[in-house]
Amino acid sequence: MSAPAKAREILHIHIDGASRGNPGEAGFGVSVAAADGAPLCGLYGYLGRATNNVAEYQALIHALRYALARGARRVRIFSDSELVVRQVQGTYRVKHPDMVTLHGEAKALMARFEEARLSHVPRAKNREADRLANQALDEKASRLE
Repeated sequence: MSAPAKAREILHIHIDGASRGNPGEAGFGVSVAAADGAPLCGLYGYLGRATNNVAEYQALIHALRYALARGARRVRIFSDSELVVRQVQGTYRVKHPDMVTLHGEAKALMARFEEARLSHVPRAKNREADRLANQALDEKASRLE
């Protein structure tokens, strides 16, 4: 397998969602890197009016879709949202109807990988994804490729 193909086999992805008002104007950011840490791309999306938790789930879902479209077989995803991480890991129950649908979609996408891990990181270790989420809000725009 060539080095570039091997690098894409596993992706390290940082995700973040933002809402100004909660609910309010919302967006998400996704920072994608190769396993060796080399940056590959940054994605962001403007969501209109939504809660922060919806934005966090949208970041996860868009990250997973991106990775699948690029042929990644393994993903390691990092989020500063303890709620989303614990819900996906099964530690916290998903109660809100909006979250049930998003949680189900995220779990179904994760099941399509050989390995998909979601881990909590402190906000300080998630700066690029946060910057991208705020860029989506500032521009009221999306960059998904």
